[in-house]
Formats: sequence, structure tokens, C-alpha cells
Amino acid sequence: MKKILITGGAGFIGSNLTEYFLNKGYKVVVLDNFATGFRHNIEQHFDNPNFTLIEGDIRNTEDCVKAVQGVEYVLHQAALGSVPRSIKDPQTSNEVNVSGFLNMLVAARDAGVKRFIYAASSSTYGDSESLPKVEDKIGKPLSPYAITKYVNELYADIFSKIYGIETIGLRYFNVFGRRQDPNGAYAAVIPLFVKKLMNHESPVINGAGDYSRDFTYIDNVIQMNELAMTTTNAEAVNTVYNTAVGDRTTLNQLVGYLKEFLSEYDPEIAKVEVIHGPNRQGDIPHSLASIDKAKRLLGYQPTHAIRDGLKEAVKWYWENLK
Repeated sequence: MKKILITGGAGFIGSNLTEYFLNKGYKVVVLDNFATGFRHNIEQHFDNPNFTLIEGDIRNTEDCVKAVQGVEYVLHQAALGSVPRSIKDPQTSNEVNVSGFLNMLVAARDAGVKRFIYAASSSTYGDSESLPKVEDKIGKPLSPYAITKYVNELYADIFSKIYGIETIGLRYFNVFGRRQDPNGAYAAVIPLFVKKLMNHESPVINGAGDYSRDFTYIDNVIQMNELAMTTTNAEAVNTVYNTAVGDRTTLNQLVGYLKEFLSEYDPEIAKVEVIHGPNRQGDIPHSLASIDKAKRLLGYQPTHAIRDGLKEAVKWYWENLK
């Protein structure tokens, strides 16, 4: 029975990974300080003998050392997300996303962890205007957050070359799905819009609504983490992969889909108007991933296109937010 560590395991992505791998029979250790994660995301596992919770902080070296004991694989999800948050407070973003990341890498190296898989970000593409985004062509970062995630990739690359620990970075593209928090100043766009629409309040779109994103359902992300962890292809490690669908949706289209699916539960939602505000600082106009590399080296085949994922996400929100 393999033992894996999921940092940030009480968060949106981390808790979904925790649930999935426990159901597959893995021993799972979760390290989380509950800064952005929630106890209710993982409390259903507290009685599972294969589950261990360490309440700690990746900025604390001792917590990292404790968490990696006897672990074969690390799925490093712990981070302070959000471009606006990093613009408001770049120091804390750096402490968590860079210093914390380095603490985890060192602890994993010293404990003899076989493979370190980490959440990278599509923000690394920065001001590159080429579409689709291909892994080896990036631009200059547009936010402190983007800098921190790019530094993660640099550190992982150096650690694989110097110390021999296998690393794989997964550049997440606008992940959404069950358990993504709709509350708080830095809520992601999909749960934020869902909450607004369910309350018959107008969602605010930054700009004209023609900016587009490669929205990626959580089940596709789980698949990529599993493939990254289990691959035996030597060519597939010590690199980074786009973790996406390979299709893009404008914000106007997104709101249209959400209204369509939510109005199946409440027809009044179809009448809710949209408000347009100013463009957001640090935002790139368009994001679209090439997933050819993940398909070729990992055998990745996304199971959920945008509409499939939104339909499932809306159902979850309707059952859990009402």
C-alpha cells in the first residue's frame, strides 16, 4: 500500500485528490494549515485508518520533515493562489509559494521521496501571446504570483538534476469543480458567478467578456496527478505539463452556460442580467493550452469538456449551497 503526502489537502484540489486516492486504497497524509482549506472538506476521512492529518505549515521546516516520513510520492498543492492577492501582498505569496515550496523539496529529498509532483500554473506563460500555449515557450510574468510559480519550476528542475529526485510540474489552467469555495475576496470566477446567480444577483465580468480561458474540470486534474504519479516512462519525468482541456471559453459564454444549467433548477436565473466592470490588473486576454505533450508522454485523455464539467459543478453547488 503506497503512502502519499498531499500538501494543501484540505483545499479545493487537494481534498478532491485526497478523496480519490483514499478510495483507491492508498495511505494518504494531508499537511494543511487551513489558511485557505477547510476541515469540512476532509472530515469524512477522519475515521479512515489510511488517513493522517498533520495540521502544519509548509513555511515551517519541522512540519515538512514530519509530513514526508515514509512517503513515496508527494502531491504538492499547498500555495497561496490568486493574482490579485499576490499584487496586494507579494511578500506572503513569496513566503508560501517559494520558501514553502523549497522547504517541501528539501524535506522530500532528505526523506528519499521517489517523486515530487507539484501544482504549477498557466500564469507562467505571462505575456506570451502565442496560442495554444506550449510548455517550452513562455513569456515574462505579469504578477508576483506568476513569478512564484515559475520559480517553483526552476527549483524543481535544479533538484532533479543535482539531487536526482524525480519531479513533475502540472501547469493548471483555471481549474473548477466541486468544493471550490465561492466565498472570500479571492474566490475563483466560476463558484463566484454560481453563487451570485443562485442569489439572483448580477455577476460582474471584468471587461467586455471576450477574454477567454481553458477552464478545466477537477476530474481532469485528478487524472493528470495520477498519471504523473504512476508513469513508468523515463521520458515523462523531470518536466512540466499543461493540465487543461485544450479548448477555450469566453467569460460571456461561461455565464451563458451557467445560466442555462442553473435555470434548470430555478427558471428565474435565466433573467439575471450581467454587469461589466473594468479589466483586472495582471490578467492575460486569452489562455488556451496544448495538451499534446501530456497525451503523448502520459497518455492523458480529458474526460470532461467545459459543458460536462459545468453541469456536474452546478449540480454540486445547487445541492450544497442551497
